[in-house]
Amino acid sequence: MQGVDLHERKGTAMCPMLNSRLDIHRWCRNFPGTKAQISEARRFVASYLGDRPETYTAEVVISELATNAIRHTHSGQAAGRFGVTLHAGTTLLILAVHDEGGPSTPRLCQAENTDQSGRGLHLVESLTTRWGVHGDESGRTVWALIPLGRTA
Repeated sequence: MQGVDLHERKGTAMCPMLNSRLDIHRWCRNFPGTKAQISEARRFVASYLGDRPETYTAEVVISELATNAIRHTHSGQAAGRFGVTLHAGTTLLILAVHDEGGPSTPRLCQAENTDQSGRGLHLVESLTTRWGVHGDESGRTVWALIPLGRTA
């Protein structure tokens, strides 16, 4: 990876050239903005990654990001949609959820012990090397980076 220290720049803007273009594979799919589609997004990620050790982590992350898109943006309204994009290189997976925007920007918040929500982005932060947000009230992309181990 060309001089990018992923631990040092957590939560900052994504560097588009983390791997050589020859090593990157991209897969995208759009989903209706309903709760039932969160499990479909997980299956989409699992079918892309197969039996890699990082598959479960990627499923959890995409589940949290898709849930946020449905709960906190226009994607969860009638006829709303969200998109999932995966970019996989030889050493790095970039997961992204594209939403239809809303009044607030995704951010870490402190949930109380009795709160039913508010922990998702903390989970994403703990499972990924780095995550961030790009966009505005018209539409946002929330992305996360997961290192990939070598496969035999």
